[in-house]
Amino acid sequence: MKIKRAAVFLIVACFLAAFAGCGSGDKMENGYYTAEMSDFSHGWKEYVCIYVKNDKIISAEFNAKDPSGFIKAWDNEYMRDMKAGTGNYPNKYTREYVEQLMEGQKDTEVDTLSGATHSGGNFAKLIEAAIGQAQKGDSSAAVVPAN
Repeated sequence: MKIKRAAVFLIVACFLAAFAGCGSGDKMENGYYTAEMSDFSHGWKEYVCIYVKNDKIISAEFNAKDPSGFIKAWDNEYMRDMKAGTGNYPNKYTREYVEQLMEGQKDTEVDTLSGATHSGGNFAKLIEAAIGQAQKGDSSAAVVPAN
């Protein structure tokens, strides 16, 4: 009789363990999570880094770097040229995309900004990948294929 009880207990325990995580697959683990594009585009590789605490994105950074690691938003010449042509520039649109993320949290859709539509599309893909890493608790950088 003890063997039957033990077997029933074991089966119930396995069943409960198997379904304990159901419905929580979208919960983000605390930590820093990064995603970056697989390739450079026009000399820049875009990336995003988020910090998650208690299933909430507390802070985020979106930017691009050149092969030497120089940050696009710091490039004043690039800013002047882009601003003159489109009225937008990296230090402006990266902050606006992050602001949209902070308001929407796990909503990866963003309203793209004039002069930065390609970056807006990449931002949405990068955020989706970073949130996926956070949901798995995987702190390795996700690499997003460029399309």
